[in-house]
Amino acid sequence: MTQVPDRPTESTPATEAGRTARRRALLEWIAVHSLGVAAALFFTLPFVFVVLTSLMSDQQALTRDLVPDTWEWGNYADVLATPGFLTWWKNTLVYAGLGTVLTVVSSVPVAYALAKFRFRGRSLTLMLVISMMMLPPQVLVIPMYLFWARQLDLSGSLWPLIIPTAFGDAFSIFLLRQFLTTIPDEYLDAARVDGCGELRTLLRVVLPMAKPGIAAVALFQFFSAWNDYFGPQIYASENPAAWTLSYGLESFKGARHTDWNLTMAATVLVMAPVILVFFFAQKAFVEGVTLTGVKG
Repeated sequence: MTQVPDRPTESTPATEAGRTARRRALLEWIAVHSLGVAAALFFTLPFVFVVLTSLMSDQQALTRDLVPDTWEWGNYADVLATPGFLTWWKNTLVYAGLGTVLTVVSSVPVAYALAKFRFRGRSLTLMLVISMMMLPPQVLVIPMYLFWARQLDLSGSLWPLIIPTAFGDAFSIFLLRQFLTTIPDEYLDAARVDGCGELRTLLRVVLPMAKPGIAAVALFQFFSAWNDYFGPQIYASENPAAWTLSYGLESFKGARHTDWNLTMAATVLVMAPVILVFFFAQKAFVEGVTLTGVKG
């Protein structure tokens, strides 16, 4: 029985179009992910360099070697044993933690009023809040320093930085206001019909629905306070017992300018809490930042 040879498959225009579409999709996938990988490396490699350098010996630090010959985990113990370093940690936690709580507590009612109340001067008040966001802090530093240091004698402490957070923050108020406008008014009306006052409506209805926005504001404030260098330099520089990590790190670097491995270890210890906080709260943070721009 003779075998009939297979006929060559003829390519139709539909087949060619499908192949072209698949090739285009593959090229787009490679292009998008290549940019993503490049961006990830751009932001990650400096941190990797700092971590690897912090684990090197004094002789190997800042050489051409990229990987430590011996992993010097004792560098972190030496940094923690530095006089004052744990005090800087405590001061930074108090400043960032207490400042974050006070900012959220004081900003939520103002944002709620601007988002859901109708009163005369509402637009003007919102414009004043936005104008405060545009005001550089350097403009207010001299009168604020004279007030806190001369009138209240609080120079040499972190209280001039913590107390103002109890009176709200323009950026936090604006961000929360933008988020609260996305909450339907029907929920608030239903709570009022059931007999809830404005305070109870805020606590029982609005706050549970505004958790992503509150998380975003809290993280912004926490990061700002944790990394603040200008404020502690103005008010706490004369008292080493009130230094924060950002200001103390500068002093540590000046005293250990030849020990780059210890300087990098101190830098990692300063950055680690911020990275961990963002890692565990990034979902709520991203959701809050995204929804604040939905409606305005």
